[in-house]
Amino acid sequence: MSEAKKIEKKEPAKESAIEVFMNGAKKGVGIGLNQIIPAMILGYTIVALLKLTGLIDILGSLFGPFMKFFGLPGESVVVLVSAFFAKAAGAATAANLYMAGVITAGQATILLVPCMLMGTLVGHYARIVLVADTNPKYRMILLFIPVFMSLVGMFVMKLIISAMGLM
Repeated sequence: MSEAKKIEKKEPAKESAIEVFMNGAKKGVGIGLNQIIPAMILGYTIVALLKLTGLIDILGSLFGPFMKFFGLPGESVVVLVSAFFAKAAGAATAANLYMAGVITAGQATILLVPCMLMGTLVGHYARIVLVADTNPKYRMILLFIPVFMSLVGMFVMKLIISAMGLM
């Protein structure tokens, strides 16, 4: 290639810092409106419906012994259920339980772990495992690992929160 042709090639114009910021802000607002707010509404709705129907008390009694292992009341199992469908829904459910006085800030912190580790597991499983046509003999293992790690993470977080004197 001749020297003249190399010079003719123009590099794309770089975005200014303001343009980068504005594009990022637009993207952030879009994520908030399209993903986070609907998940928060879902979390609020789950807690409200469970409280209105009295199911939260039944779940609390059923799962109380299991959740006590993690330093949590039985009612906090609804966070795990909602996190299974969406990370933000799990976090919003924990926030709503905190606001309702069902859990403490330390317990909400423990519940953040499964929201992040197994959150949106249903969607990820469908997109990654089923679409990628993962070998069927490994599918249950791929589903079990995030749940197991969430349980381990909750126990470790309980130890940390207890050591800090927050429980």
